[in-house]
Amino acid sequence: MSKSAVIYWSGTGNTEAMAQAVLDGLNGAGEDAALFSADSVRAADAAQYDKLALGCPAMGAEVLEESVFEPFFTELEPLLSGKKVALFGSYGWGDGQWMRDWQDRCAAAGAVLCGEDLTVNEAPDDIALAECTALGKALSLL
Repeated sequence: MSKSAVIYWSGTGNTEAMAQAVLDGLNGAGEDAALFSADSVRAADAAQYDKLALGCPAMGAEVLEESVFEPFFTELEPLLSGKKVALFGSYGWGDGQWMRDWQDRCAAAGAVLCGEDLTVNEAPDDIALAECTALGKALSLL
């Protein structure tokens, strides 16, 4: 059985709620999944997982959160080759450029992306949380 981790940063709780739903989808599909905030796990430890669901909201000019998540991801990025990765996050403005840039970085690092990214405008509603659960289940099938 593969090991999976859901690692996220959340300032308002929106991305945290999404992370919990992704975790529920992984666990519901029989994965051995763990949940971490980005400030509680080292990149080298995260790289020990077979599958990673990474969550971060859009910040500033549509970038990853810069004080915690970006430094974590920068360390993790060279360790992503061959890893199965799902991306998710929330936003309040813009058109999702931060997610497209993030996908490109993962692909360039050699990650195997799990279908489409999942972005949610503002707080996730029941439909968005169901999509997060489905993302976790889809990651479990990779």
